[in-house]
Amino acid sequence: MTMKYENVKVGFFVERENRFVARVNIDGEEQKVHVKNTGRCRELLIPGATVYLEDFHGRMGTRKMRYSLICVDKVVDGNIIRINMDSQAPNAVMKEALENGTVKLPGMEKLNVIKAEQKYGSSRFDFYVESEGKKGFVEVKGVTLEKNGIAMFPDAPTERGIKHLNELGNAAESGFNAYAVFVIQMSGMKEFIPNRETHPEFAKALRYNMNRGVKILIYECDVRKDELCIKNTCKVKLGRV
Repeated sequence: MTMKYENVKVGFFVERENRFVARVNIDGEEQKVHVKNTGRCRELLIPGATVYLEDFHGRMGTRKMRYSLICVDKVVDGNIIRINMDSQAPNAVMKEALENGTVKLPGMEKLNVIKAEQKYGSSRFDFYVESEGKKGFVEVKGVTLEKNGIAMFPDAPTERGIKHLNELGNAAESGFNAYAVFVIQMSGMKEFIPNRETHPEFAKALRYNMNRGVKILIYECDVRKDELCIKNTCKVKLGRV
């Protein structure tokens, strides 16, 4: 249940050129780097912020850029919150945790089938699972937004997120187990709440589909510059939905 990165270097954020590319000062030289998160992340990627990058020197393959930005230090009241920004990491750590049994889905504790990227209705969920004759779907969302010690999702309006919740609700009403899993890519949060200010419709969809049978699961992570480790148990509360 740990995602490891190789050959991690420290840099200082300069500017984001677009969703996929940023400029970072590495060892005194400005470099273009790949950003592994297409979200806004405006409160994180600010000039001068300390960032961590995976260096692919010697293993470039078909890559166009040598570095990928994977992590950032957010300074709050003199304290540092280290936040993993790799949008692929939550799925990777959750898959491993489900396979190892370190994360157990309520009502489906002993999984014997785990398939990634499975279609249901007009959506494609992150995982399809089976357990002792029961069938279910799992959708994973990474959380990188923090305000006053509270983790929030989304950081930008997400019609796709609402669609996933509604499809999970449809699956639940059709007899499947349905799970919306929020992986908080940082630690030390007081609670998790949907970000009403940014997208009130998402908060409404979360409540609506909880009432339809969708189970909401929240997990915090231990974050280091070179790894992301999901916690099996989490003190983060769901908060006000």
